[in-house]
Amino acid sequence: MGRRVPAVSRALDILELFLEGDGTLSAPEITRRLQLPRTTVHELVTTLAARGYLTPLPEQPGRYRPGVRLYQLGSRYAEQLDLATEGDRVAREVAGRCGETVHVAILEDTDVIYIAKVDSSHAVRMVSAAGRRLPAHCTAVGKMLLASLPPAELETRLSPAGPLAAMTPNSITSVPGLRTELERVRERGTAVEHRESNPDVSCVAAPVRDRSGRVVAALSVSVPMIRWSEEREAELTELTAGGAGELSARLGYRPRR
Repeated sequence: MGRRVPAVSRALDILELFLEGDGTLSAPEITRRLQLPRTTVHELVTTLAARGYLTPLPEQPGRYRPGVRLYQLGSRYAEQLDLATEGDRVAREVAGRCGETVHVAILEDTDVIYIAKVDSSHAVRMVSAAGRRLPAHCTAVGKMLLASLPPAELETRLSPAGPLAAMTPNSITSVPGLRTELERVRERGTAVEHRESNPDVSCVAAPVRDRSGRVVAALSVSVPMIRWSEEREAELTELTAGGAGELSARLGYRPRR
């Protein structure tokens, strides 16, 4: 492994400061936060601005914001991202930590489609496959995705629906009942399914966001009831939220502070 170049590291430290706050900084603020010599900061900021990585604010002399070159690089990175590929990688990491089946799914109309799936390492496990389509209201990933829709879009999708199809005796079968459940999902920030799509399986799910903050998928962990408990649910909810957060980060999402 080659030697790190201190000047390059400092320049990157400066750029990463702009990920916080309102996205603008002055040279004195950078000097104070990084504890670097004033002349060093001045030279680095001048170079970054000359190369288009920082842009001076005309209305606030001495302050800078990220430049167009960073946007161009970020856009090129985003072009290389593939939700299914990144989803499969994160799903494998999550499955490796918990030993259970992990899915990543997207919403299409009122159904979910699994775009990535990693099997449990246990002999007793959920049977499913990438590409499978299920009614969204019967699954944790589906409830998470429906709950994340703008209200008007959710109503448009639900308005033609009469009684909802049941996959098991525990499935939600009414639109009012589904609306109540989706409100609980919004309050928790995660979704749970107790034997609603499979009589022997429960699931937890969390939202996956793209770089704009929009929910584009959901990640879930599915567990046979013989290994399910309140304690296990709490553990897997935390793990699922962490995995969904990792996948969101790979898609370019950064939560606002």
